[in-house]
Amino acid sequence: MEIKDKKQNKVRVAISHGDLNGIGYEVILKTFNDSRMFDSCTPIVYGLSKVGSYHRKTIPNLGIDFNLIKNCISANPKRLNIINVTNQDVKVDLGQSTEEAGELSYLALEKATEDLTKTCDVLVTAPINKDNIQSKDFNYPGHTEYLAEKFADDEELMILASKALRVAVVTGHIPISQVAQFITKDLIIRKLKIFEKSLIRDFGVRKPRIAVIGLNPHAGDNGLLGKEENEIIIPAIDEAKENGILAFGPFPADGFFGSDDFLKFDGILSMYHDQGLTPFKIISFEDGVNFTAGLSVVRTSPDHGTAYEIAGKNKAMPDSFRAAIFMACDIFLRRKEYDKMHSNPMKEVKVDRSKRDISVEELPEINE
Repeated sequence: MEIKDKKQNKVRVAISHGDLNGIGYEVILKTFNDSRMFDSCTPIVYGLSKVGSYHRKTIPNLGIDFNLIKNCISANPKRLNIINVTNQDVKVDLGQSTEEAGELSYLALEKATEDLTKTCDVLVTAPINKDNIQSKDFNYPGHTEYLAEKFADDEELMILASKALRVAVVTGHIPISQVAQFITKDLIIRKLKIFEKSLIRDFGVRKPRIAVIGLNPHAGDNGLLGKEENEIIIPAIDEAKENGILAFGPFPADGFFGSDDFLKFDGILSMYHDQGLTPFKIISFEDGVNFTAGLSVVRTSPDHGTAYEIAGKNKAMPDSFRAAIFMACDIFLRRKEYDKMHSNPMKEVKVDRSKRDISVEELPEINE
């Protein structure tokens, strides 16, 4: 069976519904209430049509509804499609964290991920509750770690991106008390390599400049306030430079983000979660996107959480979710173009030896 939107060259977006008691359905509905969204993508929500209808009733004057389908292949390219991930009856408790919501968050994510490797192009995840989703099947701090294990041949990097800046983190969802012991020279270098590759391949930056933030106040003040900068971070930056990466720093986090210095760089590598995400959300909360770099698949999400406190009150803004959809599509198409440009066309040459053509083996290697 042919996928309906294949000829239209539109990106098929798998959307996991997240926590059904949060604002996930509200931002999804508000995003696709603008019919122009269907010009570039075909959305397929993995969730529950009855739950979607329930949330729809909480939003007055909405001009869109869900189109129930059985699988991704049958998605209508002009509709907001939804696939039921279970047939069980579900109770919606707006603003509440429930075990049932956690189970269905995982089930939707699992089914969307399965189709991502078969019939869908990209994955956009609505917010989950990292506590109620925990189970024997999902024992991860968040989406990033789950996807990293799902695609085990890859190495992940959390990047928060917006029009204003791109921030990545060396350590992600770990307790602050463990950050220093996790930071090593090799880890920083690995993250810098992933970051540089993603900035080039996913964001179209030809030769990215990356700022590295120090771990300690004042970037250690030459060892007075901590030794990690002198013993780990600076040697990592130096080795990265030897490998051709334009890495600079380490910079004190407060002064770096407090001034306009971040505008001089294509990417910023922070040492831990809140060090990078706090200033990012202050600067770019409305259009910020969480992107998991380093994977063979494309996954984005809005940079906000379940927002239980406003669930069902028609107060959620769709800007970040809309930006996540656009970024996922842009990265998918940019990767295709990049890989096409950097592939070796000579490998596809068919040799006719009767016409004395040279063989592929006789051609010189092409250095990228």
